[in-house]
Order: sequence, then C-alpha cells, then structure tokens
Amino acid sequence: MLLLGIDLGTSSIKVSVLDAATRECRCAVTYPPGEERDITARQPGWAEQRPAQWWADAQAAIQLANASGRYDPQAIGAIGIAYQMHGLVVVDKNQQVLRDSIIWCDSRAVPYGEAAFQAIGEARCLSHLLNSPGNFTAAKLAWVKENEPETYARIDKIMLPGDFLAMQLTGEITTSVSALSEGTFWDFTGQELSGDVLNYFGFDRELFPKTQAVFAEHGQLRPAVAATLGLRPGIPVSYKAGDQPNNALSLNVLHPGEVAATAGTSGVIYAVTDQLLADRASRVNAFAHVNHRPEAPRLGVLLCINGAGSLNRWTREVAGAGLSYPQMNAQAATVPAGSAGLLCLPFGNGAERMLNNRQVGAHFQHLDLNRHTAVHLFRAAQEGVAYAFRYGLDVLRENGLYPSIIRAGHANLFRSEVFTQAFVNSTGVAVELHETDGSVGAALGAGIGAGAYAAPADAFASQLARRLVEPDQDAATYEDGYQRWLQQLQVQLAARPDFPTPLP
Repeated sequence: MLLLGIDLGTSSIKVSVLDAATRECRCAVTYPPGEERDITARQPGWAEQRPAQWWADAQAAIQLANASGRYDPQAIGAIGIAYQMHGLVVVDKNQQVLRDSIIWCDSRAVPYGEAAFQAIGEARCLSHLLNSPGNFTAAKLAWVKENEPETYARIDKIMLPGDFLAMQLTGEITTSVSALSEGTFWDFTGQELSGDVLNYFGFDRELFPKTQAVFAEHGQLRPAVAATLGLRPGIPVSYKAGDQPNNALSLNVLHPGEVAATAGTSGVIYAVTDQLLADRASRVNAFAHVNHRPEAPRLGVLLCINGAGSLNRWTREVAGAGLSYPQMNAQAATVPAGSAGLLCLPFGNGAERMLNNRQVGAHFQHLDLNRHTAVHLFRAAQEGVAYAFRYGLDVLRENGLYPSIIRAGHANLFRSEVFTQAFVNSTGVAVELHETDGSVGAALGAGIGAGAYAAPADAFASQLARRLVEPDQDAATYEDGYQRWLQQLQVQLAARPDFPTPLP
C-alpha cells in the first residue's frame, strides 16, 4: 500500500508518497514550485490566506506527483494531512467558506484572548486550558463575532486549515482533542470542550465538528474528487494533525523527554511531556500531542518564534535578489561567526507569544555602512533566529524541560550549515538531523491511522539519523553574541510595556 501525505504550509503545500512496507519515498512535490505564497495583511498585524488557494495548490501538487510516473496512483490506500496551526476557517451549512482564513501569525485577536485570560482567571486558564486564550483560534473567532456579526451569524462549523482540506477531500468535517487544544477550546481537567471559553465568548457548541482520534478515519475520498485527482474513491483520510505535532511524529518524538525542532516559516521547539504543564505567563504552550490519551497524557510543549524562515525569505528578497537559498547559505558561510558585530532581532511577523504577545518588530543592530555587506545580513539573520531559539529554550528550562538532544528534519533553515551550527552553539544542545519533513510525517501518520503499522513505533523502525551536530570552537563567540543580543531585545521590550492594547 502507498501512503499520501499532504503538508499545508504557510508558503506552499508539499505532498509525499511513501511505500508503507519499505518507508521509501516514491515522490515528493512542492507546490507552487520555485515560489512562495503570500500572506495578505490588510492592516498592520493582520495575516490572512485564501482557503480556496490551499485547495487549488493541494490538487495541483497531487496531480503533479501522480504525473511523475514513479508510482501507481491507484495503489494509494490512505491519506494524511498536516497543516499550519491555529488558523480559523469558517463555513456555512453548504460547506462554503465565509471569509479568508485568519492564520497563525495574525495578531488582531490578542486583546480578546487577554481579556478572556483575566475574566476567566489566570489560574483557572492555566490549570484547565494549560494556556492563555492569547492569540489562538478561540480569540480569532471572538474577533469575527465582534467585528463581523453578519458573517458570524452564518457560520455552521469552524475548523482549522487541515480540517478544511479534509472537508474538500471527503465532504466530512471532524476535529480532534489535539486540534481543539491548539485552539484553546479544550478543558484538560474536565476532558471536554471548555465551558469557560464557550460561555465567556458566547460560542454555541454546535459550531464544533464531531471529535475523532488523530489516528482515525476522518472521511473517505469523494468519487468526484477522486476522479479529478486520479485516485481511487473511498480512500480514507486516516490522520490529521497540526504541523508541529506532525513534525514531532515524523522525527519519532512521541515520549516524555523527547524533543523536536523545526525552522520553516516559523521556528519551533516541541518537547513532549506526560505532565499537564503550563507556563506562568503562557510564553510557551502545551497542547495534546498526536498520541495523547487521558489515561496516558502526552503533551507537546511548544515554543514558537514567528519570524524564522520568513526573515530568511525577506532577507533574500531585499538583499539577495537572484540568489537561491543554497547560494545565500554558502555566502553566509564566508563570514566568521558573529557577523562582524551585526545583530538581528527576528521578530517581524506578528505578536510573539514567548515575548508576552508583544510586537517587537525585526531589527538589525550595529549596522556599519563601511563594513557590513549583504553577506553579513544573510548570516546575522540566521544567527538572530538561533539566538531567539536560545531565548525560548531558556523559557522551557524555567519550566523544567532540559533537552540533551534535539531532533530536526534536514529541511528549511536546518539545511543551512550556518544556522544549524549557530543553533547548536547558542543553545548548547546537540541536534540530530533526519531526512524527513512534514509531508513524510503526514504519510506515516496516515499509515498508522489506517492500520498499516501495528504501533506508531513500527513506522520508524528503519529511520536513522543523517548526522549529529554538536557545539564547536565557536560556542564562546555565540554565547557572547547572545548576551549582546539579549541586551538589545530588553531595550525593545522596555519600549513596549503596554502591549497588548485594550479592546476597542
């Protein structure tokens, strides 16, 4: 049996087709090829994308993969979906999308989440939701309810981006405890939809789809869609998870003490624990992992940096026109560690949860017009992301999480030797690189959900690390650089003591 994995990212959609028996990747396609999808920002701090574009790109990616001739599309027996987390998609009773999706890095709903945090009570939110409602899906829905009442009145179901793709494939709308928790809709103490959140915001329970396990059938491929895609009708969508839990799955990070990282559009460290852990200021966030069960808790504690690959992309567009990412990485490697004193704060992609939902913005500090070149910008940007990871890892350490090794896919920024070594030297934690990505994880998840593997561990029986990256002779340089970077960040934080702004 072949397995189809779909990874709905912010910049593109990637699909992979795996042989369930051998774990061999028969084909991998990214769509659109050679470019990245835009984010619409109609006002400062806003970020939206069109679900119709996601669906068009997903179909194009699958058709392109099928056209490769590397496998028989009729042999695909299960579909898995990974998706950008925390986005809001709303549809009417005819499953028609009512507005563009308010995606993960949109900051407009922060005041709504902060008001709920205070009204429900900080202690109760942290003990029941494990988070502040902050800027998650619940707060985004509250913004729609307050500011677009006509749209809100027409909503039949709310969903996350991956739920939308599954709906397009199957006609069914489902959710999971993992998905509900990432929207701050789930009460971990009561093991149910949060009455606190629903009552405070005035949400009707009928807005929420039926709840399924992550590894379960979320519908079957509709005949008309199957004909368009060249697949067999009736194929189950047997797995659906947010991109960070899915990235952890792809790295076989399933048990307490195991830690995954990714550096795509955003940067994330994701640590698995069996404790219902909540950060005192909700700077890092705990969600139900893909294998969470009430009797065997598995929580993913997520540190998110909004501006990681997005900063790298901006730097290339502004200072590296015409360069590919590998070319830019190679040029960055010609500059010694520390970027000749140039520092970068990478926080220009919305409110940062680990900075208490402040919008600090991106900054290049100590720019010397007689010394620094575009190449210094390339390296400083990647080092700045690494320093942000160090800052966030220190928050995780405050919460009792001390990883000795971090697993990451050899993808996105982790393809850069400069970034990978800067990450290791800044954090002091070795990184184990694997040849996997989100679409591969989604395909393996589909196999687990469809019963191709007796247990999740069986899906990773042949997975070996590509290599281990450890701190080197530049570790002291990066420690000094981080301390100078931290001073600059503290200056910017002090200049923004009152964010988030109150409700209008």
